[in-house]
Amino acid sequence: MRAYAPTGLVKSIYKPLVCLVLQGTKQVMVGPDTHEFTAGKSAIVTTHVPAVSRITRASRAEPYLALVVELDMATLLDLAGQVRGKEGGSAAVVLVDDTDTAVVDCAQRLVCLLERPDAIPVLRPMIMRELHYWLLQGRHGAAIRGLAGPGGVAHRIARAVAVLRGEFDHPLRVEHLAAVAGMSTSTFHHHFRAVTSLSPMQFQKQLRLIEARRWMLGEELPASWVALTVGYESVPQFTREYARMFGLPPGRDRSENRAA
Repeated sequence: MRAYAPTGLVKSIYKPLVCLVLQGTKQVMVGPDTHEFTAGKSAIVTTHVPAVSRITRASRAEPYLALVVELDMATLLDLAGQVRGKEGGSAAVVLVDDTDTAVVDCAQRLVCLLERPDAIPVLRPMIMRELHYWLLQGRHGAAIRGLAGPGGVAHRIARAVAVLRGEFDHPLRVEHLAAVAGMSTSTFHHHFRAVTSLSPMQFQKQLRLIEARRWMLGEELPASWVALTVGYESVPQFTREYARMFGLPPGRDRSENRAA
């Protein structure tokens, strides 16, 4: 990830990931908490969570640079049974700390592979596995293992979120999501909000609006078509909720981004 100037606020829903900041500064707001990432810091996101972010320090001379790697659940699950990392630690959704030397080494080797594309199919899987190993061994390994553990709340909510992501344009059936998570409907509501800070309905709405904005700005599709495609039955309702989330109605948002 690279940026040559500070940015405005960007709303998105993060997946579990690790972000290594190499240069510049970024702010990420999750619920009531604001986190600042500077060079030499890592941010670990341990669950699917809505966030508002902005790059606060970047320039042509010193652009914002970061490496973002999505955590692979299959790799974590495989390694979690073999790794006896540190217990305890923070239960926070976003964990910010100095980047471990071993993680930096993996990141550097991943970046270097870009200059040797023929080696990527062979070496990238091994380096990625090593990266996940060092994350599990690190000071926040317990929180990451909680995501991989099949019986853990975070893992069960993640299963429901995966269904929501794949079917965000369909009518929401909370009972189905609760069954996927292996919980009663009331328990699911409680844990879903505790993990993501949103209700399932609010989470689906953000997914729809974020995807709608991506289509509108990236592919310049008509707002009415986008509204219906992401699952809205009413274009005026889509327009109101879009403006509430992004600060501008769809047409003006597209025009201002085009001018920028």
